[in-house]
Amino acid sequence: MAKDVKPTRKNLMAIEDRIELSERGHDTLEKKRDGLIMEFQDILDQAQDVRSNLAEDYETAQRRINMARAMEGDVAVRGAAAALKEHPELTTESKNIMGVVVPQIESSKVKKTLDERGYGILGTSSRIDEAAEAYEELLESIILAAEVETAMKKMLDEIERTKRRVNALEFKVLPELTTNQEYIEQKLEEQEREEIFRMKKIKAKKEEEEKAEREAEEAAEAEAVPADD
Repeated sequence: MAKDVKPTRKNLMAIEDRIELSERGHDTLEKKRDGLIMEFQDILDQAQDVRSNLAEDYETAQRRINMARAMEGDVAVRGAAAALKEHPELTTESKNIMGVVVPQIESSKVKKTLDERGYGILGTSSRIDEAAEAYEELLESIILAAEVETAMKKMLDEIERTKRRVNALEFKVLPELTTNQEYIEQKLEEQEREEIFRMKKIKAKKEEEEKAEREAEEAAEAEAVPADD
């Protein structure tokens, strides 16, 4: 509240400094928000492509596993899946985008050769090979989707936080500081006018007193002069 601020020159200078700092912060945050939105748009475009590819890979994998089950039977498909010895491995790193730390997921041992899949080549058909390959590609798409979706969520959260800070400065902090500044300036002007008025009154009174003193002196001198015979 402006009325809670003491109208002093010191407080006025402090508020002016805060206004300048807040305006600089507001400009910086606006630029950050705009940059984040641009980066988010790029990630969103990538996410749309990833989602589309993921859906296609899922449909392909489902189609091939159904074909393998139809041709080889569930027992053979489950046996081939159980033969896998080396499972995929994931490592996570991070990168910084406009101050936002987003994950980078690296995968290994996802795609495998026929020998690395563990099941006997002679005892299975190409249908199982095709199904295995399709699910390896699907897993890679899932890993990429997880990376992109997580980055998108983190970017969106940071955009919302930055927008809230921009709005707080623009619609709360700066208006309150400006109101306080105007209040102090108004009060200081009133004090200055009152001081000028007071000084004028003092000056006028002093002039009246000096005039009265001069008139008294002149009267005294006139009485001291002897009258002519």
